[in-house]
Amino acid sequence: MEKLQKAGLIGGALVSLSGSLVKRYNECLALLGVKATQLKQFSIDGMGWSPEVAQEKNNNWYLNTGEANVNALILTPLQKDKPVHMPSHSFDRDVMVSVFAAYNREIKDITKDSALIVHLDQNIDTFFEPFDMLRYNTIKVRFTLLNKLLEKQQEQRALIQWFNRKNNFIDKDVHQKLLESAKKYGDLRHRKLELQPITLKVNSFYTRAFGGMFVLKDFIETILVFEDEQWFKKAINDTTHNVLLFHLKHDELVDTMQRHLIIEGNLKDAVRTSRYKRIKKHIFSEHLKEKEHSFQEILGNEMLFKRYLDRLPMETKKKVASAEIYLQRLVVDNTIKLEEFVDVQYRKSLFAPHSSLQEEQTALIWRLLAKIMPKDPVHLYWYDKEAFYKAYETWEPTYQEWVIENILRNNNNHPL
Repeated sequence: MEKLQKAGLIGGALVSLSGSLVKRYNECLALLGVKATQLKQFSIDGMGWSPEVAQEKNNNWYLNTGEANVNALILTPLQKDKPVHMPSHSFDRDVMVSVFAAYNREIKDITKDSALIVHLDQNIDTFFEPFDMLRYNTIKVRFTLLNKLLEKQQEQRALIQWFNRKNNFIDKDVHQKLLESAKKYGDLRHRKLELQPITLKVNSFYTRAFGGMFVLKDFIETILVFEDEQWFKKAINDTTHNVLLFHLKHDELVDTMQRHLIIEGNLKDAVRTSRYKRIKKHIFSEHLKEKEHSFQEILGNEMLFKRYLDRLPMETKKKVASAEIYLQRLVVDNTIKLEEFVDVQYRKSLFAPHSSLQEEQTALIWRLLAKIMPKDPVHLYWYDKEAFYKAYETWEPTYQEWVIENILRNNNNHPL
């Protein structure tokens, strides 16, 4: 992980907290019923999640009150437009963008001496079954101010109104209360502290609930895709919901998404892309066990790559080059079947979101494709960082370095 940190590929674009901001952070944690961090300095992302605090607590989801109740913390305006590194849903970053768009001025004011807890509220106390996800049509974003600042503002205004009535200006008790409030909270009278809830529409999305689920409801039929096989097996016993159910690894899932115009694929076009080259080299690297050169040298040098490919067993060579072999044979025999020649790893990993999809849908389907067949390390990093970090730990050190180089080279064309 040290190499990823040096390259800025883990916990990147974070906001550093220390001093009074750490104190406020702990006060926010207390309101959520979470034990304070002992760290004196750490960093947070756009939702207030900290990799250092998560490591300290051995819990990536320490800000949430169960899977149904997701929270974010805003300590500083600098969190605006920052990435969300550990989202519970695919729409979490969009929620934070909407919050800053609606209340950017108020956030700047509030965070001068306070902080905000953002509640992503679905009016669901807890999830009981995967079909609860179908109730996600809108999400209400509510706000809690640290130290009950809004209530203190209302108290100050009430005291001043009382002070201005008749002869109350000579009341020493009112004088004392006003002084104490002003000393502790400052002059709150004209500050913008009241943030009305924001209601946002929810379309298709991914959630980590129930072991991870995709809810695809913008298409011909509603589709639920499960990462967890046990939850899938429980769900298929349901006969009351008119939805299609798939496990992530089902071949029928890819076929259905093609028919429903969710994904598309053209092998002839795909093999010309840099994505295909990365996938091919990744599959090759999984089979290469003995070598005298680093993966950076082998994968970066076409002649060296071919030499090592030639050393592999015949069946492995056919698997690695199966897409190109198929296209070559197709020229002389158009009756051959793709599934008989092209390895399943290519057949599933070379699909792309359908060109008719909207930007938000496209990002979600890329994430689904990265989970179906995680053979492109760059896409895995972009769309499923948690899975990427787990896979990264299993890779040979020089392959890790090759992957880092590729991510850095391609990151300019992709947002954090």
